[in-house]
Amino acid sequence: MRAGRAPELLADLSAPLIRRTCLTHVEQRPARSGRRGSFPQWTDPRLVQHLAERGITAPWIHQEQAAQLAHGGQDVVLATATASGKSLAYLLPVLTAIGAREHDPEARRATALYLSPTKALAADQLTNITAMADGAGIRDARVAVYDGDTPAEQRRWVRRHGTVVLTNPDMLHFGLLPGHEQWAHFFRALRYVVIDECHSYRGVFGSHVSMVVRRLRRIAAHYRADPTFILASATTANPELSASRLIGRDVEPVTEDGSPRAGLTIGLWEPGTRTRVDGRGDPARWDDGPGQATEGGDAEGEETDGADGADGVDGADGAGRTEEPLRRSATSEAAALLADLVERDVQTLVFARSRRGAELVSSGARRLLEQKAEHTHAPQLADRAGRVAAYRGGYLARERRELEDALRSGALKALASTNALELGIDIAGLDAVVVAGWPGTRASLWQQFGRAGRRQDADGGALALFVAREDPLDTYVVHHPETIFGAEVEAAVFDPGNPYVMTPHLCAAAAELAIRDGEAGIFGPTARDLLTTLAARGVLRSRATGWYWTMTESAHQLTDLRGSGGEPVRIVEQGTGSLLGTVDAASAHTQVHDGAVYLHQGANYVVDHLDVEQSVAFVHREDPLHTTHPQSVSTLRIRQTDRELPWEGGVRLCFGTVDVTDQVTGYQVRDVFTQAVLAQHPLDLPPRTLTTKAVWWVIPRERTDAAEIPGEELPGALHAAEHAAISMLPLLATCDRWDIGGLSAAQHEDTGEPTIFVYDGAPGGAGFAERGADDAAAWVRATADMIGECGCESGCPACVVSPKCGNGNEPLSKREAERLLGLLREKEPGATT
Repeated sequence: MRAGRAPELLADLSAPLIRRTCLTHVEQRPARSGRRGSFPQWTDPRLVQHLAERGITAPWIHQEQAAQLAHGGQDVVLATATASGKSLAYLLPVLTAIGAREHDPEARRATALYLSPTKALAADQLTNITAMADGAGIRDARVAVYDGDTPAEQRRWVRRHGTVVLTNPDMLHFGLLPGHEQWAHFFRALRYVVIDECHSYRGVFGSHVSMVVRRLRRIAAHYRADPTFILASATTANPELSASRLIGRDVEPVTEDGSPRAGLTIGLWEPGTRTRVDGRGDPARWDDGPGQATEGGDAEGEETDGADGADGVDGADGAGRTEEPLRRSATSEAAALLADLVERDVQTLVFARSRRGAELVSSGARRLLEQKAEHTHAPQLADRAGRVAAYRGGYLARERRELEDALRSGALKALASTNALELGIDIAGLDAVVVAGWPGTRASLWQQFGRAGRRQDADGGALALFVAREDPLDTYVVHHPETIFGAEVEAAVFDPGNPYVMTPHLCAAAAELAIRDGEAGIFGPTARDLLTTLAARGVLRSRATGWYWTMTESAHQLTDLRGSGGEPVRIVEQGTGSLLGTVDAASAHTQVHDGAVYLHQGANYVVDHLDVEQSVAFVHREDPLHTTHPQSVSTLRIRQTDRELPWEGGVRLCFGTVDVTDQVTGYQVRDVFTQAVLAQHPLDLPPRTLTTKAVWWVIPRERTDAAEIPGEELPGALHAAEHAAISMLPLLATCDRWDIGGLSAAQHEDTGEPTIFVYDGAPGGAGFAERGADDAAAWVRATADMIGECGCESGCPACVVSPKCGNGNEPLSKREAERLLGLLREKEPGATT
């Protein structure tokens, strides 16, 4: 795409009559020239020469500053924009240290460990680091990936000879640390630990990774090594605080970005309206569970609007009672925009909010291009249609690598991906990025926008589009651009002291090496009490010299780093026995239950049977004219109230521990075109209980009566307010609505009063509910404003109708929810009465 074309392209995309009102805001980010520093004197001359041959005569100022700090032994976090060259900042000290013995036999032997949140990023960095080491002639830099895809024979070679080992937290936990004796040679020389994309370590995943890093430090110390940590992050608030919490010691921040920036045109896009069923089902319960975790730590749930985006048909969320004008789905809109961009020869990456969404965007764009090729007799469009693909977790490793290579080479014109491609894989030359739905945080949004314009010659020519889903937060954002362009990105939220996280890691640490007196402090101030408790339960054996793991089973199997709920469920084609892919255990009950329609690489499969015990789902290929939608029931009991926060008017705002029991009880079969409910089938799946943290409001009945909220409308008011509160919490915390759940009751059995709960969707909590409790007044204000600004009459997906409601979005009362939130807002701390 030629330079300066982005504004013209955006105007072209919004020109058709159906899109005249879609573009709500345009932001121009001008190009910025870079600021150079100089290579530190200690840099290996071979690196300087090799970089000069590649046209890099000096580092950017942030690269120099971070490299100097790391070389001096200072833990450092480099928090700058996408494509700012963070890898060079850590490769200068790493490769210099590793190559030192080649010209100075007295130099200390050095190794380095590189951690990334995804396999794709590690594979990409393997190419980058190998090219730099080979180009500079640093023979001692033996670079290798060590992860779940590494063959057994290659693993042995890496353990014996690797000096730069690239892995992920999962493999560090399950592979390197338990067998540290086999890595003794490597750990003794460990000089640097690089933690890439560290902003992605948030929530419970971040808490787990912080424990794994502490165990790594302990193992390194056992081999008399004290490595320097170099952390790379997207731009984020207070990066030094998050980084320090992650590794357990002070970190120096580098945040002044000296890299050049290509010009970028950003458009906020709200799909136009159409008429459809309003997405409500039969009255039942009023609970909304969290979604499922995805690769890269971000959560993902299945979009229920636009159930068949491949055909450009927008579906409904439920059986329906009325018809209202609602928005076209972000999935269908993104597919249409992608087709238009590919037709114009614009290489594009689309970020979808779910695995199914990525599949639907790619197949929808292909179909639109094929139809246009047929109607206009343009064979080049048919060729381009074949160069559009999907990318997501659950694909086999070989498939993922082929897609990545094809995008880099230009063989692929477009890719629709989950957040799996958000992180630092070097994909140069992308002309446009389309973000279909709020990605969870501002940090993620800017990371995804940053994929556009990575070429140095893309000055002013890159385009980024945010396409709003019919979702309260998305709608709020496109009409309040200051929430993106005028606000600081969030700080990562996670709690290393979570006992549900720390306990299994203490067991794993004791299995690796007995925990001696005085060592517990590395895990945090509560570790010693937990060790004492574990010893009292017989899980650990306490001796004068420390705590020992004595159980026969593996301590490392007690920990699920990504909160996926256990062993991934394999998806196997019944007739051939071939493995199609996997789905995480926590998603299995909703995605691959008996009778479910499952989409894989554009092809539909029907699940014959989900074997829960064997973690396998048997499927067969079929193209049914229906979709399936699971239904569930939930109950919530308060286990412990940790604190009550001051609130006026008799309202109590509480934070504490709750037990949430959820069970998928059946599923609806809906027509693929109209989304009318054709049938409902029961399922016999076991319940799952989640012990987690929650924030809840207890509202005295006399207060709701005084606000003239009729008793028969109270359940709908509470339910609608709960939906709205869940949707707006991501403005305050680094979470997505799929990371959290909620439940409301007109008379909860534990409080005896009308109550609204919002809880973390991970065992032990992730810090999101606590963040909401800490800033509850702002949370209530934003929620009330969002509902009040929505122009619908009785509630819609842009305000109180939830795409993940397990109860068919019934009952809901938007009008009475406004009154209820007004009551909370009126009585918030500091309000005048």
